[in-house]
Amino acid sequence: MGQRLYVGNLSFNASTESVRSAFESMGQVTDVHLVTDRETGRSRGFAFVTMGSQDEANRAISTMNGTMLDGRPLRVNEAEERQPRGGGGGGGFDGGQRRGGHRGW
Repeated sequence: MGQRLYVGNLSFNASTESVRSAFESMGQVTDVHLVTDRETGRSRGFAFVTMGSQDEANRAISTMNGTMLDGRPLRVNEAEERQPRGGGGGGGFDGGQRRGGHRGW
């Protein structure tokens, strides 16, 4: 994942364009994914930025970490690989037993 960066502590007013603009001086920005709330569409305060090369990613980390953007100090580091989520549902059933007390049935 070397070129993908986690950018945290973003302003909730941040936009994809403002994040891209902040990182373009570090090199080629190939992707910006601003994580948003599903219900409101507002920023959740973090994003993932993909840089064009490992050298550009390293430069962005060392330069942008702690830099103020929209009045907030950014946290920038290499993004961790996404962990797979647990499989299958289960639907909340408990094997046929009722919760909340046994009535001797």
